[in-house]
Amino acid sequence: MQTDKGQWGAKTPIKWKIFGYLLVFVGFLLVLLWLLQVVFLDSIYKEIKTKQILEAAKSISTNIDHPELPTLLESISKQHGICVRVLDDSGEDLYSVGDIPECLIHKMDRREVINFYHQALVENGTVFRFFSIDNGETVREKIDRMRRDDGQTVQEKDDVRGNFPPFLRRAMMEQMVYAQIADSEEQGRCMILLNATITPVQAVVETLRIELWWVSGILVGLSILLAFFMARKVSAPIMKMNASAKELAQGNYDTVFSGDGYLEIAELNDTLNHTAKELAKVEGLRKELIANVSHDLRTPLTMITGYGEVMRDIPGENTPENVQIIIDEARRLTDLVNDMLDLSKLQEGVHTLHKEEFNLTQCIREILTRYGKLVEQEGYQIIFEPGEEVWVNADRVKIEQVIYNLVNNSINYTGADKKVEICQTAAANQVRIDILDCGPGIAQEQMPYIWERYYRTEHSHQRAVVGTGLGLSIVKNIFDLHGMAYGVENRATGGCDFWFVIEIKGG
Repeated sequence: MQTDKGQWGAKTPIKWKIFGYLLVFVGFLLVLLWLLQVVFLDSIYKEIKTKQILEAAKSISTNIDHPELPTLLESISKQHGICVRVLDDSGEDLYSVGDIPECLIHKMDRREVINFYHQALVENGTVFRFFSIDNGETVREKIDRMRRDDGQTVQEKDDVRGNFPPFLRRAMMEQMVYAQIADSEEQGRCMILLNATITPVQAVVETLRIELWWVSGILVGLSILLAFFMARKVSAPIMKMNASAKELAQGNYDTVFSGDGYLEIAELNDTLNHTAKELAKVEGLRKELIANVSHDLRTPLTMITGYGEVMRDIPGENTPENVQIIIDEARRLTDLVNDMLDLSKLQEGVHTLHKEEFNLTQCIREILTRYGKLVEQEGYQIIFEPGEEVWVNADRVKIEQVIYNLVNNSINYTGADKKVEICQTAAANQVRIDILDCGPGIAQEQMPYIWERYYRTEHSHQRAVVGTGLGLSIVKNIFDLHGMAYGVENRATGGCDFWFVIEIKGG
């Protein structure tokens, strides 16, 4: 039940969502088309004709004294299908143009015109009226019948419409009459009278309705096909990627993401393929980590147990030398555990820096004194030429850890001459420390991995490796914590150069 709900409820497959969205979009377009072409067509048409009359009246009023006014009136009448009369305040025509069917203003007598004039004066200079005219009745017959039957004036739109039953109102032709008072320098106050016929759109609406039924049916059918095709087209590569992701989740890091068709999906494929490679690499490092940690723990524990049993079971073996071996191996275990804890804290950001000003040059000298026995007994050469004393502002404990680990690494991998050099180069506000060995160097393809935990090059060591295998990884995290520049390079004369740069105090 829970799976079905997840699949068909909140977690609907993407192809069905796309399918639904496209259908909703097409449905919205069809509704909009019906509203504009059928439901509101009559209102839109009336709005357009009303705007035309108002703009025409404004243009005539502005040019009432222009010598080319007759030409303007003819142009307006022909362009918009409007009848125009310009009359003086006594009801006499100054201009009269237009010949539209059943024009009301050309059939009005003087008394009706004067009536419009007075209504315009009362209504702030303009008056707008709508009239419904039966197609089977002339304008004059209409006016005469209204007067004879009801004594009503032609300006009363609602009463005129009320004289006809609903089935006859649909066949009526509606007209608009607009009157505007204008002031002429030559004629004085005059009235602009305009008349436009609103052609019955019922037949057009019926035609459009039939066409829209056909268009709607065709569009719905095509939209269903298009939506289904697009949904499959979009979802197919995603489903393919999902199948590959499931294999990756099961531990198959060799799976290949190959969905294509879109830029975003292609980029996601590249990202997931890179992720799979990195996960495979991490899995390899995890196995190597387990093997190395197991080995590093087993060896000292075995030696401690072995020497302890010898000292217990064999008389005379309880010597200072055997005790020292047990102590050394116990310290080795302690170092391993401490390094693992330090690395974990550094990577998790738990460690904080405790910066202080100290003499970096003297710090390096003090660290190198720890290697006195190594120099005396095994013939190693550890050379440090500082040149000048340099003071820095950093975490002294961590910088000492960095130098100690880098020197140990160089001793482990130096060449047959057993030579390690530490160079200090100050320039401007920075000092660069280089730890150089004379070993075989590092293969170029191994350079990106040299800072990873437990990673070791394929070259044999000059001496038995001391340390835990976590040194360079700890060094990298300390560098990153300080925001320092660092790196490793192969020397032209052989060997490696591990370097880092730190700001000088006051730089």
